[in-house]
Amino acid sequence: MLKNWLSPSLLSAGLIAVLVGYTSSAPIVFEAARTAGATPAEVASWLWALGLGMGVTCIGLSVATRAPILTAWSTPGAALLVGALRGVPMSQAVAAFAFAAALTALVGFSGTFERLMRRVPASVASAMLAGVLLQFGIDLFGLFGNHRLLVGIAVLAFLLGRRWAPRYAVPLTLAAGAAVAGLLGQLHLGSVQFQLAQPNMTWPQWNTSVVLGVGVPLFLVTMASQNMPGLIVLRSNGYRVASSPLIGATGVAGLLLAPFGGFSFNLAAITAAICMSPNAHPDPAQRWRASVWAGLFYLLTGVFGATMAALLAAFPSALISAVAGLALLGTIGASLHGALADPAERDAAMVTFLLTASGITVFSLGSAFWGLLAGLAATLLLRPFSRSLKRHHK
Repeated sequence: MLKNWLSPSLLSAGLIAVLVGYTSSAPIVFEAARTAGATPAEVASWLWALGLGMGVTCIGLSVATRAPILTAWSTPGAALLVGALRGVPMSQAVAAFAFAAALTALVGFSGTFERLMRRVPASVASAMLAGVLLQFGIDLFGLFGNHRLLVGIAVLAFLLGRRWAPRYAVPLTLAAGAAVAGLLGQLHLGSVQFQLAQPNMTWPQWNTSVVLGVGVPLFLVTMASQNMPGLIVLRSNGYRVASSPLIGATGVAGLLLAPFGGFSFNLAAITAAICMSPNAHPDPAQRWRASVWAGLFYLLTGVFGATMAALLAAFPSALISAVAGLALLGTIGASLHGALADPAERDAAMVTFLLTASGITVFSLGSAFWGLLAGLAATLLLRPFSRSLKRHHK
């Protein structure tokens, strides 16, 4: 039993998911907290609350469902807060966080979100997932220009690992990349200092204009740009888990932790794909353990706050991006196959894929939302043509 938990591939998948999630968007969270006028103690409390919320939900939901459920903070939500919280007292900001979380719990537990997601065709869902992840694959090879040795060794280690030890390809890649980074002087562990984070509670103060102007957009952005892609990643990988308790649980976590800086929790998409990849474990029924490991690492980022932030920042960003791109190669390929497998749905899938991959943001909603919306519209418009094409292929 212990051997199943100590698998290097599961552990490394959880670690890489946290590294990618944390290093890619933590600065946005710090900026959002500073915009709200947070003191250093309050910023540390935000880290504590976010780490605790993600850790508990990752572990609890994964153990309960035996599926790799990974949660995250809302990166688009944090970006929205950078502009929306300027001049807003922290107590009123906390009320907006709590209101957005309450809406999330209501939409989740009521089954409204599940009913909406049932109307998304599998090809469009796969296309959106491929579009979300495509940039990671492109970035992998784009890094060669300035990081030839580091990225080259990582790619070589991955390919050799896939050839001789497929289950351990990603941890071997991370280890090889870290060794090269150390030799090149790019692994900065000297700035890491032991420091515990302390929770700092702020009582919410209701302000209708702030709740409607900040809380409602935060809810909409999180649902459209985070929870929809997160559930699609889960379904595209074959995990038929009911969404209602998952979305509802993230809302409850937000309600409980909003006073401490937990501004938003949601299903993860990109980092979840790392834990659902065959590189995490060849058996899909065992991959939930990778999300539990990720939850444990998230708990550490919360409890040790600044210490874990410095430790995660010690890894060069090029290495994290390269390992993430390599870990997601299989998922990108499988998603493209699922998107384009049915000729009758191929046009709508391509619209979804290309628009999602474009990375555009309109009305604070990311390209994943617009790609999904365009794909659904194309599906409806092309339905008569799709039916005749299916008859032709028969």
